[in-house]
Amino acid sequence: MRKIVSLLLSFGMIFALAACGQSAASEKQEEIQSAVQKTEEQTETPQNGAAVEQSKTEEQTEIEKETEPSESVSTEEQEADVSTKTLVVYFSCTGTTKPLAEYAAEIMGADLYEIVPENPYTEADLAYYTNGRADQEQNDPNARPGISGSVENIEDYDTVILGYPIWHGQAPRIISTFLESYDFTGKTIVPFCTSHSSGIGSSDRDLYGLCPDSTEWIQGKRFAAGTGREEIEDWIGQIKRTK
Repeated sequence: MRKIVSLLLSFGMIFALAACGQSAASEKQEEIQSAVQKTEEQTETPQNGAAVEQSKTEEQTEIEKETEPSESVSTEEQEADVSTKTLVVYFSCTGTTKPLAEYAAEIMGADLYEIVPENPYTEADLAYYTNGRADQEQNDPNARPGISGSVENIEDYDTVILGYPIWHGQAPRIISTFLESYDFTGKTIVPFCTSHSSGIGSSDRDLYGLCPDSTEWIQGKRFAAGTGREEIEDWIGQIKRTK
């Protein structure tokens, strides 16, 4: 009987020691796994932080780009728009030159100014070879008929399109009055005339001396009465290519 009891005690101790060993091994394995996991987390954290930091930097850069002032229209472009402003000036007693000047202003998007004489011309004044008012003025190089009104902001214009009829082969003397009334230094003047038969002749060149030497003159052109808009548009296109 004692032998049986001793055997049972021996088996019990063996099982107890085996269980204790297994538990200790399990706890050791859990400690090793926990240590590995912490090491991996410590290793991954800087990488994740760097990624987050990089993302924040990229977002900040995009915001800064969006808040930067737009420079789609530069100062130089704005100045160019101002410096190329055009004024169409015309003198038209009988209404022949007026529609052509209006075409030019419309095509170019330019301002329009009519030279209005202080003392309006009558039909008798305009009658050729009657020694009337127009005949007398054209025969006197120093005649300067008065103009009603004025261009108050002539300094704003870079180019002046100047239209007039031909009187005795010349520009009417009132055109001389206009040119001597303003400072055209550094500006460009483009003359054109209307007539029933005469060409522009020397009428444009005769006006050169009335302006400063720095004034640029583009060769003028003669148009017949009743000239249409298309012909004026073609001429404007030639002027732009010349400039």
